[in-house]
Amino acid sequence: MCALPASGRRESREKSLLSSKVLSGASGARFSHRTIGFVCAALTLALAAGCGRSHDANVMATVNGKPIMRSEMEQVFQANLGDSHQQPSAEQAQIMRLNILRELIDTEIVMQRAAKLNLTATDDEVQEQLNQYKAPFTPEEFQKRLDAQHMTLDDLKREIRRNRTEEKLFNKEITSRINVTDADIGAYYNAHKAEFDLLEPQYHLAQIMVTSIPEPPQQVGNLQNSKAMNDAEAKRKIEMLHNRLEAGDDFSSLAMNFSESPNTSGNGGDMGTIAESQLRQDPEVYAAVTKLKTGEITDILPVYGPGDTKKPVGYAIYKLLDREAAGQRQLNDPRVQQFIRQQLRDSREQLLKNAYLEMLRDQARVVNYYAEEIFRNGV
Repeated sequence: MCALPASGRRESREKSLLSSKVLSGASGARFSHRTIGFVCAALTLALAAGCGRSHDANVMATVNGKPIMRSEMEQVFQANLGDSHQQPSAEQAQIMRLNILRELIDTEIVMQRAAKLNLTATDDEVQEQLNQYKAPFTPEEFQKRLDAQHMTLDDLKREIRRNRTEEKLFNKEITSRINVTDADIGAYYNAHKAEFDLLEPQYHLAQIMVTSIPEPPQQVGNLQNSKAMNDAEAKRKIEMLHNRLEAGDDFSSLAMNFSESPNTSGNGGDMGTIAESQLRQDPEVYAAVTKLKTGEITDILPVYGPGDTKKPVGYAIYKLLDREAAGQRQLNDPRVQQFIRQQLRDSREQLLKNAYLEMLRDQARVVNYYAEEIFRNGV
């Protein structure tokens, strides 16, 4: 027997209820084994007919009749593989494609809901976002980034439209429903008071890092695909960046465009909050940071590889964004209130979003042909 498609589940439940009434008899009448066999055979044929339905082989699924094509699924699949030389097994590839298809189905459900509410992103909104993406690059650099991600300009525009549409829908249907009151913040603080008792000083830092390790530029994560390939290039680059900082250039912007730390360049070099004990593990950085006032930057500091303090593998500049002394932080501290407010908003938004998506899935008519095919063919 093959798997029931999503769009047939409600119908199958109704048939199951109907068959139970027929077999038991609404008035208590008894049925012969021959009659029971006939009913069961009819149901089996009906289910088999649903599993064997014909469709375009390039259609992987439909959402309320709208097809999701094999090419869409394969594009995401190839993008997820990237330049990896290790190919998944046949079973792993099928699992990946099933997960991708589920995401595409969910996206299509959301897009259809947004269209129904007239919230689809406009061409002007898409172009505005596209211009922001293109701003830091020359046309040639921008095209290289698209090629590295196996995308065309039209692919990017579709992605922008989907993301902007989803944002508009969730803002209207979810975010607008969330209200965090002062009483909520107070209750959270009282329940988690110990979490706001800092056992040691905390340092909120940002960094710009340049390494001499030769890597493909597209792997460093900065907007300019800027990468030093040896120690001499790394020194020249970090000195140039330090000079620009001294001249007043924005630290966050330089980090996003030039820093070679893929973990922090995307958010302007922000490293988050670091405990003093952790910072002390690098005595040179600790000594430089503890001399700073909020908003100041360090000189150029060497970056060493794990367990090797003799030869640097790169160079870094740090900025002190904030410093907090040890001790209990009080509820009237604006930073505490902002932190709690964001925590509550994020958790409530995630809860409502999960519930909302489940509701939309329940209301949609989905047929997943790819899942049916896998289940029918077995392993």
